Amino acid sequence: VVVQARAAIIALPPPLAGRLRYRPALPALRDQLTQRTPMGTITKVHCLYPTPFWRDAGYSGQVTNYHGVLGTVFDNSPADGAVGVLLGFIEGDVAREWGSRTREERRVAIVAELTDYFGAAAAHPTEYIEQSWADEEYSRGCYGSFMPPGVWTGFGPALRAPIGRLFWAGTETATEWSGYMDGALQSGERAAHESLAALGLQSGAM
Repeated sequence: VVVQARAAIIALPPPLAGRLRYRPALPALRDQLTQRTPMGTITKVHCLYPTPFWRDAGYSGQVTNYHGVLGTVFDNSPADGAVGVLLGFIEGDVAREWGSRTREERRVAIVAELTDYFGAAAAHPTEYIEQSWADEEYSRGCYGSFMPPGVWTGFGPALRAPIGRLFWAGTETATEWSGYMDGALQSGERAAHESLAALGLQSGAM
């Protein structure tokens, strides 16, 4: 499929945007930025229960543990409590370590941790769902790409700067809530204003 346009907005994480083929090639600063901004390693887990039973015990459902499989846990149940959902994240080195194990090994370890936190009722989820974002074809990681030491100061100006009629969006380019959906929306609005201004269709102010 060939699409012709007067401008384009690239809304991919920088390391994935760097995998596209550009003709002519991108300026060196932008290309080297994408070489230096890896994606994080995160696996997201949901355990479902008939009800959010922890609320009845006065628990928030939130946990932070620097020594477990799950680094953080949150109550992700709907407000009406129609179903109980505990959401957890396996992060960084721990995600890489546990990513080499089987799904069943991860499930057993995670359910055991939730049982330690919330009691025997957590031992029998009705469903276990996991997503390794590093294995997802169109993200290759989560929560977003990050800048190791020296990258922001050395290459940061290339993160949002348009190149001709190429404009950059995506949560990594947000000036607020970078790494979150809120940041992705903000960046999309900014890039849309920039591209429309370049085409002479509006002022570009935002």
